[in-house]
Order: sequence, then C-alpha cells, then structure tokens
Amino acid sequence: MLNCRNIYRGAVFLASAVAFAACTDSARISAEIGDAPETEIVLRQQNVNRYDVLDTVKTDAAGRFSYKVKLGKGDPDFVYVYRNGKKLASLLLARGDKVQVTADTAGHFSVSGSAEAERLAVVEKDYASFLTEMDSLASAMENGGSEADQLRMRQELARCYTDYYRKCVRYVMENPHSLTVVPVLYQTVSDGFYVFSQDTDALHFRNAADSLAKAYPDSRYVRSLKQEADSRARQLELRVRMQTAEQVGYLDLEMPDVKGTKTRLGELASDARAVLLCFWSPDDALQKMFNLDVLKKVYGSYRDRGLEIYQVAIAVDKPSWERVVSAQGLEWTNVCDGLGWNSPAVRMYNVTRLPAYFLIVDGQLSDKVITDEESLVRALRETL
Repeated sequence: MLNCRNIYRGAVFLASAVAFAACTDSARISAEIGDAPETEIVLRQQNVNRYDVLDTVKTDAAGRFSYKVKLGKGDPDFVYVYRNGKKLASLLLARGDKVQVTADTAGHFSVSGSAEAERLAVVEKDYASFLTEMDSLASAMENGGSEADQLRMRQELARCYTDYYRKCVRYVMENPHSLTVVPVLYQTVSDGFYVFSQDTDALHFRNAADSLAKAYPDSRYVRSLKQEADSRARQLELRVRMQTAEQVGYLDLEMPDVKGTKTRLGELASDARAVLLCFWSPDDALQKMFNLDVLKKVYGSYRDRGLEIYQVAIAVDKPSWERVVSAQGLEWTNVCDGLGWNSPAVRMYNVTRLPAYFLIVDGQLSDKVITDEESLVRALRETL
C-alpha cells in the first residue's frame, strides 16, 4: 500500500524546490578545466556589444572551480570562461541553473544541467567547425594551384558558406523562443562579413526579435536585436526603393509630417512641375532664418508656377521640430522620422552636411547645384 504521508512529503519537497529555483537570482557553475591546475580563470558577462569582466577565480590542483553568477532582471544571461585571453566555454544561464562544465585549454567544452546552455554549446561547436573549414579552404587558395584548382576551391568556399547559412536559417526558424539564436544571427565569417549578410535577412532578425520579446520582454539582448531588426528593415526598404528609383529618376521618400501622416515625396513630384527637396536642422538658427527670409519668399513667388517644397528635418526631438514648424508658419510639406542622422533618407541622398538641397523637375533629379538664395532663385527661374 502506498504511504500517503511520504507522497505528501515528496510533493511538498518538490514544490519547494521548484519555488526556490524560481525565486533565486543566481546560477551555479561547477567546472573542470583539463591541464589547468591552480590557474586563473576569468569569467566574462556579455553586455550586448561588449564583454564585461565578471570575476577572476582560481582552479584547484585538479583544475576545478565553482562560482555563483548573480543574474539581473531579464535573464537568461551569456557568461564566458576565459584563460590567458582564450575563450574556453560559452554558457547561457538562467536563474536556478546548476551547470557542470568540462573544458580543456584548446577551447573544447561540454555542458550539462541546462538545456539552453547545452544548446549553446552545440551552436558554438558547429560555428567553430565552419570557421575551421573556411580557413582551410582559404589557405589552400592562397597557396596557388592551377586555374581549375582555384575554381574548384572557390566553389567549395561558396558551398561551405551556403550550407552553413542554410543550417543557421533553419536553426533560427526552429528555435524561435531560445536566446541561443541571438549569437547565431550575429556570427561572422570574417571581420565585417556576417553569415546573415543579405538584405532579406532583415526578416529573420524581425521574426526572431518578435518571438523572443514574448518570452523575454526584459532582456537587453532582445532589445538590441530589435534595434538591429529595425536597422536592417530600413536597409531593405532602401534597397527596394533604389531599385524602383530607376523608373522615376529620383529616390522616393515616405515620412511622417507634423500631423503624423506619412507623406510621399513622389506624390508631390507627380503633381508639381518642380519639387525642392530640402534637408535641414530645426536646431540651427541660420537654417531657421533661411526658412523665413528665403524659402517663404521663394515659395510665395513660385508656388503658382508649379513649385512645391518637401522639407526633411534631420532631428531626434520631434516635438521641438513641430514647434519650430508651427512657430514659423511653414506652409509647405514638412516631414521628420525622428531618427536624426540614422534616417534612411540621409543615406539615400548621401547627405553629409546641412542644409542640403535637391531639385526634382518633371520627375527627374536635376543636376543644378543649389547652395544659397542666389543659386536657388537662378535654378527656379531657369526651370519655371
């Protein structure tokens, strides 16, 4: 016959253990580093785009050490084990985790005690194997060989990258709620060349950010991933617009006006004979004076002849910009996306200084150079 009292005690113990794991704000690492007796080990914690030193510990005579990692709001957290500047192990730790790490000084390691940490170990192993294969092929190409050999090795490099890229895409799609997809999305083949380097990879960043935000709403890694997703989405939009720009002769813009309504440059260009595209700073006193002393006068003189103005504010303080537009009584189209110099419009028109002016005439970007009142009036007189 079952002992009900023992069953009850077991249930209480299990519930207490679960509650303790949920309440504790730390994770425990127990590690054994081969060939590293009585050696200093540096633990580093990832802080989005940098690694902060968490602590320095010393192994015992058998190469073992134990450490408790305190985790803040928004866990899990990425923690790395280093020796003499070389990374020995990568861990993804959540509150209540008790992980066991076995590593050697060559960077080979295994983890147990946490499903996420074990998953990250597999990710790191696959990435290391990919880089080793790519380096081997690149070295073989540098050593020369016949044209046929060079062609074959280039094809092997392309195959190696493509196979690994597809594997990463599959991993990201199959693990939407695992933070281990974050390092996968940021992996590089070499300096400046990401595995996820295509414009359309913006979709993978967006989907991963949206899925992880539901599971880890307070994670700084997820917030950073969302920012990267937004940036890549803008780059994708820029590429699409540049492809379609060949049909109209200028790069179209769509940005919110002072009422928050998105307004397209193309709408003005299709109706007006000429559109003055103006980039400016609402914080600059001289540029505000130019609005009042020049643009308002020019707009009044040439509006009936077919002139429109599409004025883009390069600013991050949108309320301040709105107040300037209202105070100056600017009647033409004023837009601002609040991204400042990170605005896609800046890259699209290669704006490096303010103010900057472009004239669009009959749907084509004019080659007339406009720098001041005199050149503006001369261009409009010749055009209209």
